Amino acid sequence: MISLSTSAFYERATRQVGTLRAQAEELQQQIGTGNRLSRSSDDPVAAARMRALERGERLAAIDQRNSDLATTDLKLTDAAVGAVADIIIRAQELATRAGNDTLSDAQRASIGTEIGNLQENLLAVMNGRNHAGYSLFGGQASGAAYDNSGGAVAYVGTANADPIDLGEGQSVQAVITGPEIMEFSVGGAPTNLFTVLGDLAAALQSGSSQGEASRTALSGLAAGLEKVTTAQTVIGARMGWVEMLDERRVARGELVADEQSAIGSADVAATITRLTEVMTVLEASQASFVRLAGLSLFDMMR
Repeated sequence: MISLSTSAFYERATRQVGTLRAQAEELQQQIGTGNRLSRSSDDPVAAARMRALERGERLAAIDQRNSDLATTDLKLTDAAVGAVADIIIRAQELATRAGNDTLSDAQRASIGTEIGNLQENLLAVMNGRNHAGYSLFGGQASGAAYDNSGGAVAYVGTANADPIDLGEGQSVQAVITGPEIMEFSVGGAPTNLFTVLGDLAAALQSGSSQGEASRTALSGLAAGLEKVTTAQTVIGARMGWVEMLDERRVARGELVADEQSAIGSADVAATITRLTEVMTVLEASQASFVRLAGLSLFDMMR
């Protein structure tokens, strides 16, 4: 009978010490990691919510990456359109100067040469590339947006470009196709900026109808600058839209972080207090167990 009681006591004391040790180890882990959930079984409801929040964070990271790419392309587009505006303004200055009756044919030819150079610069700008190396103004084209191998500059890109997904059903068109800023009408007749510059350069270099060519070019350049200004406004609005979505994503991320902390983070001060309590009980239990386990039946009967 005494043997059975001693065996039961030993097993019960061993289980109690083991349980206390496990509790102490778990509390130490919570203090070390700052997390109160080491297994889903610790709190199934909280663990499920944490997994949902983590999935949301991964999706938000993808959306942010797309947003960064869109911002990069919009900035590249904005810089390129700004360069186009500079070319037009310089061409307006040259066209106005070429209309001066006091200039000689040689001087007008020199102006025509510079305007021809502006046309070449414009072609280089319009064949710029986006972050992925694709044509900045060619829509979905992988090659150049414009080609001048046939003697006249022609658009060889696609009509549209796919928008970039920003998450939550939102997207943005990060690029503008060439015709959107290059093509316009003057006096009801369709034309484009390459044609305007090319015709003016040719007229000034040939010495024929220079005054009329300058006036026609100024009308076309004014229409082209208006188109470019509109494009700059559109790009600015799109950049503002992406920035607003970024701010919303950051704010939402802060709320998610707060919720994750509230659900999964350990209260370090309370956990330390609890660990101290458990260690005190564990030490007392171990000391008591050692003393009692050392007693023999002879000692108890003596």
